[in-house]
Amino acid sequence: MRKALRWLIALTVLIGTLSTAGAATAAQPEAHGTTTGRTGTTDGDILDRLLAIPGMSLIQEKPYTGYRFFVLDYTQPVDHRHPSKGTFQQRITVLHKDTARPTVFYTGGYNVSTTPSRREPTQIVDGNQVSMEYRFFTPSRPDPADWSKLDIWQAASDQHRIFEALKPVYGQKWISTGGSKGGMTATYYERFYPHDMDGVVAYVAPNDVVNDEDSAYDRFFTQVGTKECRDRLDAVQREALVRREPLEKKYAAYAAGNGYTFTTVGSLDKAYEAVVLDYVWGFWQYSLLKDCDTIPANATSATDDEIWDSVDTISGFSFYTDQGLEPYTPYYYQAGTQLGAPTIHFPYIEKKYVRYGYQPPRNFVPRSVPMRFQPSAMRDVDGWVRHHAHHMLFVYGQNDPWGAERFRLGSGARDAYVFTAPGLNHGANVAGLAADEKALATARILQWAGVASATVQADPSAARPLARFDAGLDRRDVERDMTLRP
Repeated sequence: MRKALRWLIALTVLIGTLSTAGAATAAQPEAHGTTTGRTGTTDGDILDRLLAIPGMSLIQEKPYTGYRFFVLDYTQPVDHRHPSKGTFQQRITVLHKDTARPTVFYTGGYNVSTTPSRREPTQIVDGNQVSMEYRFFTPSRPDPADWSKLDIWQAASDQHRIFEALKPVYGQKWISTGGSKGGMTATYYERFYPHDMDGVVAYVAPNDVVNDEDSAYDRFFTQVGTKECRDRLDAVQREALVRREPLEKKYAAYAAGNGYTFTTVGSLDKAYEAVVLDYVWGFWQYSLLKDCDTIPANATSATDDEIWDSVDTISGFSFYTDQGLEPYTPYYYQAGTQLGAPTIHFPYIEKKYVRYGYQPPRNFVPRSVPMRFQPSAMRDVDGWVRHHAHHMLFVYGQNDPWGAERFRLGSGARDAYVFTAPGLNHGANVAGLAADEKALATARILQWAGVASATVQADPSAARPLARFDAGLDRRDVERDMTLRP
């Protein structure tokens, strides 16, 4: 599971364009002054109210028209089962609009951005947004780090404790959300604390119930896109392995020039193959079918530089270095202990060219960190969602590999939905759904947040986001930091 950092800016623009097709021209929200919230305390002293919460401290306030944006530290127990055994500072942000508005609780499952931004549900409900950095992503890491305390229950308990601290300030309804690993996080939070949130919007959330059974991914790659596009991608990936010797020389020079090392993965050869085997998955995760035109049409006649550039653009040769892996140790630790990780096969590549295959998460975590897989963790969550999901919306992209293993609803689910955005990738969202599903999803989010008008309640097709699109706030990135992680 892995991503390519240099795509972030381009993808932000791309997904923003897709998400806001037909939207109103970008406009700043109106400034609110000191309106009175439902508690009767004016919003003008919101920072005082936040800092009155035990354990809350201010890192920075950043201005944004119509809002106040705070970067904060919140003191959390390292172990919620034994709160007396140490604490750490967890970074959160608050995009404050009005205490009389609903609040969206967001996490991407990784680091938190300290730049003001508004996730799609926040725009839909025109509300406040609280964003949480996931535990063990620096700087929100205990010191010393007891890795056994990095699990989905501890992280859900982080969210629960933040919610309990902020609910007296933001007393209206709450919606949790997140994309990719953040969508998984929102789902796990709901499983362990089902009475906290009034609704859940989980985007492109993988659901690897049985870690050793990944045939759904193999089937996906025989059907996605068009045969012409699949053939182009397969040919470039194979050619990169056929030309392993000259391209690994290029890789060695590249690594030496940048000071990159390969202690964690074990060797340059293992890192090279990992990058190449990410290529096809990475394309479909972050690209659209029209982007097939950027792939070399005839791999066998392409130059070494053309093959290198195509793989580097999509997979990123810097990633499986020690320096590339280190920030994502918490993710790989979780993948190797609870979340699971996909294994796919490459029938179009002769066995002699594939030395290692898809490597397990253990290969991407320093050996000094102990790991043991817990197969019951995802089975428990999957069973809970099937039988108890309530006020939950799952959104997937038709061409996103991670959607091959997704959350599904059973007979016990109530007012819960799984929708697929046609033609979209790992950046799929409500705005990209078919018209009837888009209207229904928007209407349900408004209803769960307590802000659906009588018109929308009577006719979901009338549902629209309550806040106008803001180019500065409404980034529609693809939750990408580098290579194949969700």
